[in-house]
Amino acid sequence: MLRGWLIPVVLLTAVDIVVAEDASPRPPKKPDVGYYATTQDVVDKMLDLAKVTKKDHVCDLGCGDGRFVVTAAKKFGCRSTGYELDPQLVATGRTKIREAGLEKLAKIEEQDIFTADLADTTVVMLFLLPKLNARLVPQLQKMPPGSRIITHEFDIPGIQADQELTWVSKQDDSEHLLFVYTIPLKPMLDKK
Repeated sequence: MLRGWLIPVVLLTAVDIVVAEDASPRPPKKPDVGYYATTQDVVDKMLDLAKVTKKDHVCDLGCGDGRFVVTAAKKFGCRSTGYELDPQLVATGRTKIREAGLEKLAKIEEQDIFTADLADTTVVMLFLLPKLNARLVPQLQKMPPGSRIITHEFDIPGIQADQELTWVSKQDDSEHLLFVYTIPLKPMLDKK
């Protein structure tokens, strides 16, 4: 009779332990790349290349301190959203939005860029490594036809750019590679 009582107690304890482990908080995801600020004149050039208008929704994936988000909303009066994992950068960006009085147009989400819904986004800004740009292709393809993607320094591997240019920043006196893509993305043609 004593054995019958021990088994359920042991099983309940094992279940309780599994549930407790599953309920424990997970450490926050770390950003895939470090933060390297884009100079303001490059920000302006990239937004100009995207031909942003008031009707656009601009997203910066890995937005850092929010300079693209703030500039797009302020310069063009369009909606703009930034996605960033670093809580300090998110706080900095949100402060910039608040100080500029752009809360109705601009926001920064503390969210993994690979979970961002881009279905209503018409312009995306990227300053990520090529392998990360490539991982974003399925999300980018969900953007409306005619939407624009501008990448800084790195292309999207396997995708044909509509335009590629080298532009010299007056702020850092450096050359910057800029790539322009339009949805639907076009696969790179093999050269034979």
